[in-house]
Amino acid sequence: MEKVVVKNVYMNYHSLKGTTPALKNVSFSIKEGEFVSIVGPSGCGKSTLLNIIAGLLPSSNGEIYIDNEKRNSISPKIGYMFQKDQLFGWLNVWDNIALGLKIQKKYNKEKKELIENLLTSYGLKDFKKHHPDELSGGMRQKVALIRTLALSPEVLLLDEPFSALDYQTRLNISDEIYKIIKNEGKTALMVTHDISEAVAMSDRVLILSNRPAELKRDIKIDISLKDKSPLKCREHPNFRMYFNDIWKELNALC
Repeated sequence: MEKVVVKNVYMNYHSLKGTTPALKNVSFSIKEGEFVSIVGPSGCGKSTLLNIIAGLLPSSNGEIYIDNEKRNSISPKIGYMFQKDQLFGWLNVWDNIALGLKIQKKYNKEKKELIENLLTSYGLKDFKKHHPDELSGGMRQKVALIRTLALSPEVLLLDEPFSALDYQTRLNISDEIYKIIKNEGKTALMVTHDISEAVAMSDRVLILSNRPAELKRDIKIDISLKDKSPLKCREHPNFRMYFNDIWKELNALC
């Protein structure tokens, strides 16, 4: 089943100096439960596309469908995880996670139990009264993800969620967050500049061209593993093949 459909999306920025095209006729779909990554040259419009799908930015033309329904506003089915964790320093872990629910007036017994279960399942139960400055970068990202999951979205949009972390933490936390997303049965679309990360985490990788960005290629990542994880994928014989293929495609765009 197609969970997300992006259909003929264009984006033009207007200023006193004229019109700057950012996206040109971008179309693709994501099946339920898929993990898809978007890569492309710096500044090509990857995050712009994510913001359009989220409903944070209106496109100049084109349509977005969630579960075959045209998305005309911000959808409660979509959760967004940004580059920075955006945790409030004066709130503890529990209150940071609960904030969105309180704003939406959905902070009830059922949601409290959900938060408790998520914290327990993903190793943060003993840190719920800690503040963000008492946590590692990786733990903060897990809190940010749990905050998003507490709103019960069906589609997760991730905008370079590990870019602020050091390399070792990035490898470990991407592995953990991948497992959380798969365990919770979410559909995910991630923007990243890291080719290795895209190959290791994704079922498919979409390559965008230079501005105005078009969909250059849609590559299916066929890495079959028992108990698949990003770290295990990096050891698979096919990993280097996909990495080189995407590297050459991006290099050709420079």
